[in-house]
Amino acid sequence: MSSWPEDVGILALEIVFPSQYVDQTELEQFDGVSAGKYTIGLGQQKMGFCSDREDINSLCLTVVQKLLERHNIKPSEIGRLEVGTETIIDKSKSVKTVLMQLFEPYGVTDIEGIDTTNACYGGTAALFNSIAWVESSAWNGRFALAVAGDIAVYAKGAARPTGGVGAIAMLVGPNAPLIFDRGIRATYVRHTYDFYKPDLTSEYPVVDGKLSIQCYLNALDQCYQQYCKNVSKKLNSEVDISSFDAVIFHSPYGKLVQKSLARLVLNDYVRTTKEQRTQKFSELIKLNNIKLEDSYFDRDVEKAFLNYSKEIFDKKTSPSLLIASQVGNMYTPSLYGGLVSLLINKKVSELAGKKIAMFSYG
Repeated sequence: MSSWPEDVGILALEIVFPSQYVDQTELEQFDGVSAGKYTIGLGQQKMGFCSDREDINSLCLTVVQKLLERHNIKPSEIGRLEVGTETIIDKSKSVKTVLMQLFEPYGVTDIEGIDTTNACYGGTAALFNSIAWVESSAWNGRFALAVAGDIAVYAKGAARPTGGVGAIAMLVGPNAPLIFDRGIRATYVRHTYDFYKPDLTSEYPVVDGKLSIQCYLNALDQCYQQYCKNVSKKLNSEVDISSFDAVIFHSPYGKLVQKSLARLVLNDYVRTTKEQRTQKFSELIKLNNIKLEDSYFDRDVEKAFLNYSKEIFDKKTSPSLLIASQVGNMYTPSLYGGLVSLLINKKVSELAGKKIAMFSYG
């Protein structure tokens, strides 16, 4: 191409999820737990599930076909297709190759991309790879498709109400209405066993719940701090929670998202000087000596920052939880279900020119 493509991002979105669901109040009764444990404690209202007529392939086929039809995209206009999923039904054959059934009848077989697997982060990796392809010397002028889909199920126990299912397709190209910033995103990767699937005969993961929450919040801390440094270095600008018009998170369950927004405010608090805290956080001055690494399960700190950030949460994050509260944790599509929720909750005039922070985890 003769020039660098401008404003690369998401041109169109399509999401699908099953019509079947479990009401979380009924699940509370069935499990014999106290009323509100799932609906209030976790912040979940319903949990979608698949019948035996659906699998990861059918979900992704449906969402891609719907996107192509709704936006009148010809199969020949797609040059790259990547799928992020951790729902593995074949140890060799990718979901991407199954999706080629939508393109082969039109003589289209020259589509790059494969599947990407890394727990719930696979969808974000597929999206980043799609953007990178459009911005690279390999780009041939066609669109990229990033697909994220999963069926999240857990064995009987505390984690079961945090399941869910869904798939999302994102059309990527230049001159997009949803543009991704260049050169300032932050990444944090480490080796840990908080969530993994070592038994290939079982669809259930092995989860260390407490460790998983700590890993999630630690990754959030590290990414936010790195992002602030990147913006300061590249744009010579300072960042805090007021820099964003909306803040969206990967959503294992709604309550963790609310705690995560409060966590960003805690990061802002820790990053300020004692003098600045007196001015900006006068209500929290009693927590002057708090350290991030000591605060993951500190109930007093959590409660203080949840209360302090409630208005910010209601304005900037709560609108993104519509689908997550009604469908559950969709794994790889979770973050982008939050984006869809935000978009359908706002008027176009309210979205134009706004900045959205997004945190992906897996």
